[in-house]
This record gives sequence, C-alpha cells and structure tokens, in this order.
Amino acid sequence: MDLFAVAEKLRLLYGEEEGRKAHRRLVRLVEEFQREPRTPGPDWLRERDVVLITYGDSIVEEGLAPLRSLARFARSFLTGLVSAIHILPFYPYSSDDGFAVIDYWQVSDQLGSWADISDLAQDFDLMFDAVVNHISAQSQWFQKYLAGDPAFQDFFITCDPGADLSQVIRPRALPLLTPFVTSQGEKHLWTTFSADQIDLNYKNPEVLLKMVELLLFYVKKGARYLRLDAVGFLWKELGTSCLHLPQTHWIIQIFRAVLDQAAPGTLLITETNVPHRDNISYFGDGTNEAHLVYQFPLPPLTLYSFLTGDASKLTAWAASLEPCSKKTSFFNFLASHDGIGLLPVQGILEEAELQLLLDQTQAHGGLISYRNSPAGSLSPYELNISYLNALSHPEESPELKAKRFLAAHAILLSLQGVPGIYIHSLLGSENYWEGYASSGIKRRINRQKLERAQLERELADPASLRSLVFTGFGKLLKTRRSQPAFHPNAPQRILDLGPELFTVLRGQGPEAILCLINVTGTTQRRKLAGISPDLAPEAVDLLTGRSFALDQPLTLEPYEILWLKSRP
Repeated sequence: MDLFAVAEKLRLLYGEEEGRKAHRRLVRLVEEFQREPRTPGPDWLRERDVVLITYGDSIVEEGLAPLRSLARFARSFLTGLVSAIHILPFYPYSSDDGFAVIDYWQVSDQLGSWADISDLAQDFDLMFDAVVNHISAQSQWFQKYLAGDPAFQDFFITCDPGADLSQVIRPRALPLLTPFVTSQGEKHLWTTFSADQIDLNYKNPEVLLKMVELLLFYVKKGARYLRLDAVGFLWKELGTSCLHLPQTHWIIQIFRAVLDQAAPGTLLITETNVPHRDNISYFGDGTNEAHLVYQFPLPPLTLYSFLTGDASKLTAWAASLEPCSKKTSFFNFLASHDGIGLLPVQGILEEAELQLLLDQTQAHGGLISYRNSPAGSLSPYELNISYLNALSHPEESPELKAKRFLAAHAILLSLQGVPGIYIHSLLGSENYWEGYASSGIKRRINRQKLERAQLERELADPASLRSLVFTGFGKLLKTRRSQPAFHPNAPQRILDLGPELFTVLRGQGPEAILCLINVTGTTQRRKLAGISPDLAPEAVDLLTGRSFALDQPLTLEPYEILWLKSRP
C-alpha cells in the first residue's frame, strides 16, 4: 500500500473532509522525515537474525547507567550470538514495569539516555516498544485532559458506566472503566489494562498522527523493529468485542505504508496474545500489515510436550501452519517478560491438558494469573514462572535441567521464523520469588535484575546452571546463524516420527537440515532411510560433528538434539 492508498483508509476512519486533512498532514510527516539523511539497512531478514529480549535494567552494576551495563555485557558475551536487542519500554513510566508510559519521547533517567541507546545501536539492531493502545495517567497528555485543555479533550475515551459492555474482551481481571475527576466533573475513562493505563482514542485523527510521528521518531533514534504493544485493542466500538476490529487493521496498514515509504527495512511486529487464527490476521494480505507476528502457541505447546513426553500436539499444530509470504515471518519465542499465555492454545489443548499445565506450574513454584471471561467468571490467563522452572522440577540436577531446557529451545531455533530469546532464558535464571513477594506482581517472578559481577562469576563456573545453559545456547545459536536452511523463510516440512520426537526438515537440496529433538527422558531409536531425497545416505550432526549412516537405525539419548546435514 502506498501513501495514496492510505488516503482511502483515512476517509473510512474519519470521513471525507477529516480524512483528506489527515492525509495531507501524514504526507508532510513523511516528507520531513525523508529530508534527513539515513543509512539504509538490510531490506529483509536473514538466518543470522536472533533477537534478545531484555529490560534496560536486567543487568546492573553500581555507578553505571543500566543501559551502559547492558551494552558492556552484550559486547562481551553476546557478540556472535544475537543480532538484535529488544529493549522493553525504556521510557519514563508510572506502573506495569514500563508499559504505563509517562513520556514516549524520553529515555528514563533511571536507565540512561538517548546517547546510550545510540551507542548500543552501533553493534546491534534494536527493537523499540510502541505502546500505542494506552498512556500513563501521569502523562502530560492525560493531565492536560483532566485540566480541561481543549487540545486533549478527544485524546481519551469516555463511556457511560451503564452502557452494555458485556461483549468487550477483558485481558485482565480489572474494571474496564475508571472514574476520574476532571475540570468538567467526574467522567469514566476506558482503561483496558489498569486504572493507570488510559486508552487512547483513535477516533480522533490527532491521536493517529501523533503515533505516526512517534514511530518515525523511534526510527530516527535507531529502531529497526517496532513492536506494537497490545495493538489488537486499538479501536473501541460499543456492541463489539473491541478486539481485532477492521479499523484496527486499517490503522496498522497506515503505519506499514508510512514506514515502507519513509524507512524501508523497518520491521513492524504486532503483539497480540490471542488464538492463532486471530493472531495471523495481522499479516494482512502478506504485504500490508505486520512483517512479524508472535508465535504465541509455541511456548505452552512446547512446555506440554516436555511435561508429558508427547510432542504429538506440537507436531500437529506446527504441520498446520500455512507458509508465510516472502515479506512476513513468525517471531518465535518460549519465554518473555510476560507469563506463558494460555489463550493461544484454546482449541488445541483440552481442559484436562490445560489443567496439567496449571498443576505443574504450581508444583514447580510458579503462579497463575486470571482474567474476566465474557460470562463474568475468572479463567486462567497465563502461567507466571521462569520457563526453566516450568520445564523442570526444583530438585533435579543442574545438568538435567539444562539438557531439557536446551532441547526445548532447539525446537524454537529449528522452526521457520525469527527466534526471540528472553535474557533470563539465555542466562539460565530460575524463579525470582522475591520479586513477587515484595511487589505482589506475579510477572516479576521472571523479571529479576542481575548484578553484573555476580552474573559473570556464575557464568565462569562451568558447573553452574547458568554456565551450562549459556554455553549450550552459544553452540546452538552460532550453529543456527551459519546455516542458510535456518533462514526465516526457508522451506519447512514437519515430520511425524512418533510422539517422542519433534522432527522438522528445514531448507532443501544440499543445504537441507533434519532437526530431531527427543522430548522424553528415555532413549529413542528411529529408522530414517528414505526420509527425504534432500538428505544423502551419510549425514553429520552440526552440533557435535558426529557422522550418521541414515540407512541404519538412529539412536537419540534423553533430550538429545540432532541437526543432521548431508556430508559433502
């Protein structure tokens, strides 16, 4: 979609006259952006692209701004392992660990400065969060609204508390409307996520234009990836679910057209923690919405596979995925700053299977978060637990924990798409119970701030869990980034070799790689003769260098990973 086609979307959103005015201003924003020189980056993704997900202060040291500490650690330990860093919201904020943004345009002085962001961008691609659905109640925009400033009276959504809101999807077990005293008396404001996160009113074209301006500003500041947080909730319409509405898709199409015109190579990623069919709708027609969508079913399905020793559900789901277009791909992850979402596997896992995940999470020291269902009851929403602990019983040995954990991530790294690795996964972190106990915020069980010197001491100890995980990750990541078969869009064929294995063939011809992961704690034997014409009779495991004759039965030890490629 070009900027001329955007005019039609603006007319649909705002009417003929207002749409035409908005279009003229949008074109001016793009022209102003293009006047400044910009060095273009790669226009699409490569097999070397791996994203680290981290808070700006996940690694700290006394006397140093956290963003500088992160940069030092990244240069020392992550060069050659990851290509990009997703710095979770680093703006001034009032709650929700960054997602109640006070000022979109500033770096929190508790983390550092724009100069620190620019410094990190010299060595890594960066992903910024565009928290486009809501803003902090402490923001200047909202404070001006409360004071009666005419320029901000239509920036937020008021609603009669007596209105029928029964169809609205609630992501959390909190009130949808929050009363505030304004210069014009008490009003009820739409607050999807919390009373401190005030939803923005995209029915006002000024809001949309401000967000376009913001996205272009982030590109200027070094963002290659722009993550549209909670974007599915963007447009509100009474009598609907207020989720995934056509107007929301039109707005994303406008964002995409602007970025394609002004900053080609910038990648939009939508964060929509919903069932798979709704999630992939954000690809649009494959050219006009998100470049990347999160692969939300992958974390709970991988967890279920290892807890049961049965990958059949994961295999069936992966086999059902339709190929992406040449300019779209999945963002694959197992853990993030949030919990392990359960909504994406509705209709894939049965109630008893979901209950197993709940039971095992609590048995392994985790917590459960709930949301309000449309019927008014509470239903489980996500598992709050370190992914390492979710997979492992607390009393197991570090060696066994690391082996199972790395096998799970080998599935992530084998699949078509771009891998996203949470920093606490890469570093082998376990449950941080103190984070929850001191705050009452369940998600903080997986958000520990690590003191850099102590972290590096643990990484230097080859027997420590951190070292075992990080060293194993290093081998997987270096191998993956060197193989064309792991390009995000390289062909993928899911194979069913029994429930004990997850098997995928990536690439084709002499570059093809057969990936086998044993999801059980028992030895497995399989015959691979004739499994693919792309594989020669003799193959080598890229991770160990061992040779295998594929006309002979092959043995996989418990939680073993094999990436087999034809020997030249």
